[in-house]
Amino acid sequence: MEIRHFRCFLAVAEELHFARAAERLHIEQSPLSRTIKELEEDLGAQLFVRTTRSTRLTRAGHEFLRHVRRILPMVQQARDCTLAIANGYQRQLRVALSDALPPPCLPALLARCREQEPEVEVRMFEMPFSEQFRGLHDDLYDVGFNQVGSVGDGLVARPVWHDPLRVVVPERHPLLTHRHVPLDEVLRYPLVLGHPTICEGFTRQIDRILRRSDDEPLILERVASFDMMVTLVAAGYALGLAGASHMLVCGDRGVVARPLAGKEARLTTYLLHRNEDLSEALERFIERAGTLEWSGTDLPESRQPDTSEV
Repeated sequence: MEIRHFRCFLAVAEELHFARAAERLHIEQSPLSRTIKELEEDLGAQLFVRTTRSTRLTRAGHEFLRHVRRILPMVQQARDCTLAIANGYQRQLRVALSDALPPPCLPALLARCREQEPEVEVRMFEMPFSEQFRGLHDDLYDVGFNQVGSVGDGLVARPVWHDPLRVVVPERHPLLTHRHVPLDEVLRYPLVLGHPTICEGFTRQIDRILRRSDDEPLILERVASFDMMVTLVAAGYALGLAGASHMLVCGDRGVVARPLAGKEARLTTYLLHRNEDLSEALERFIERAGTLEWSGTDLPESRQPDTSEV
C-alpha cells in the first residue's frame, strides 16, 4: 500500500465519480480504476459499489475514509517539517485558524515571531472549528485560534484578544444618523451573518448578542466570508455584523461601520493548545500572543485608525 493509493481513494471517495476524480488527479480513468482495485485487493475489502449510474462507498469504505483523512495530512506535515529543517529552520509551529475571519492581532504576532525567532517556521492552516478541534487532539497542529472557546477535556482555551463589534451598513443608510446604533433598530432590517459551520465561533458569539433583544432577527443570508458579507451589505440587501479589526481591511467598499449602543459588544478570540507536552517554542509563541491586546481603537504597534467609520 502506497501514498498514491490513499490519494486516489480520497479523490474517488470525495467525488463519488471516477471520471471527475481522475480529472482532479490529472490522470486517466483506467489507471485510477486499477489503483483502486489494487487497494481493495491489498485490504481484502470492497471500498466502492460502482454501477453505470452511481458510485458509493461501502461501510468498509466509509471506515477507511475516516483514517485516510487523518493519515494524509500527517504525511504532508512530515514532508513539510523535513523540508523546513533542510532549508535551515530549527522547528516548525503549525497554527490552525478557524471562523473565516482573521484574528485582530495575528499580523503583529507573526511579525514578532519572525523578528525574535527567525529560525522557527510558522505555518498557517485555515479550516472549520470541528477540523481544528480534531487536529489539535491528533497532534496535526500545535496551536489554534478560534472564537468558540468551549473545548472540553484535553485542550486549553485562553481568551487572548477582544474585538469590538460593529454594525456594517450601506453608505447613506438611515441608521447612520446614530453614532451608536441601538440593537432594536438593527433588527428592523434583514441581516447577513456568518455560516454556522464555517464561522462556528463567530456565529455563536453573534447569536448571543442578538438574543439581548426580544425581537427575532431576519437573516437574509449565511455567508462563508467577510468579503461576501460586505458585498451584500454594499449592494443594499442587508446589514452585517463584524469585528472592528475586519473593517480596517475593508477599504473603500461602499459600507460604513458603527458601534452598537448600550452594553459593550465584542468578539473574543481564543488560543487553543493541548494541556501537556508543550515545546519551548510553543510556550514562547503563547506568551507573545498574550502580550498583544487591541481595544478597538489601537492596533498593535500603536497604529491608531478611526474604527467608528470606514
